[in-house]
Amino acid sequence: MDRGAPSPRTDLSTLTTAALLRRIHREDRRVLPAVGRALPQIARAVDVVVEALRGGGRLIYVGAGTSGRIALLDALEIPPTFGLSPQSVQAIVPKGAAREDDAALGRVEIRRRRVGRRDVVIGIAASGSTPFTLAALAEARRRGARTIALTTMPGSPLAAQAELAIVPVVGEEVIRGSTRMKAGTAQKLILNMISTAAMARLGHVYGDLMVGVRPLNEKLRRRATSIVASAAGVSTARAARALRAVGGEIKVAVVMLRAGVTAAAARRRLAAAGGVVGAALGVTGRKARRAPLS
Repeated sequence: MDRGAPSPRTDLSTLTTAALLRRIHREDRRVLPAVGRALPQIARAVDVVVEALRGGGRLIYVGAGTSGRIALLDALEIPPTFGLSPQSVQAIVPKGAAREDDAALGRVEIRRRRVGRRDVVIGIAASGSTPFTLAALAEARRRGARTIALTTMPGSPLAAQAELAIVPVVGEEVIRGSTRMKAGTAQKLILNMISTAAMARLGHVYGDLMVGVRPLNEKLRRRATSIVASAAGVSTARAARALRAVGGEIKVAVVMLRAGVTAAAARRRLAAAGGVVGAALGVTGRKARRAPLS
């Protein structure tokens, strides 16, 4: 017998502010363990992203609604933070809620960007069933790109569509169906982890310092000076002078100061080391291998 829609749980509007916040906080605490259980899949995703970017490919996020906006935020923050070209990290997000259902548009957007074998495409959808995202991921896979799904719904079409699925199971939302809450938090955490870990693996981080950051404004110029001073073990005054001498290139300034070489020699070292500061200073890592998806 059809019993209709499930009845509402506690009427949140009747709770005190403090009780309501405790309810939300209690649910939020479920997110971190869910993300933790997905760490093996997240690690494989990082390896695939590193391989794609190292090989001249792109990291392309695809999502609609809340998922798309979270993806866009991460994509926009990577280039200025780590010094990548904006073309290297992109987000495909349809305009307007109605376009979430437009599967044809998803395919068109992938074709328009000429997605190919060197690229990795991450489809993000809490429900795992958004037509725009499903079609985009399917088209990307058809064109030979590596494909990863990020969804909070086990067994969803999106998870089945991709070569690798990351599925943090966060449970019901405080506001039923509002995936901007726990699902959105899990998505943001995981995208931050993927992009940050990939940037570190690619040498855009030295120690725990953002040596790829672009000093485009006064705040970032101060940060760049602090980064160089810390990485090279020199005073801020000396770091500032070095940065001015090399046109604001943090990596060049660090290698120049730490190795005691000219700017030209520092650039040659970095070029030979693929832009990795540690390698340019003689610290080598393990040789990269092709990253498996399963």
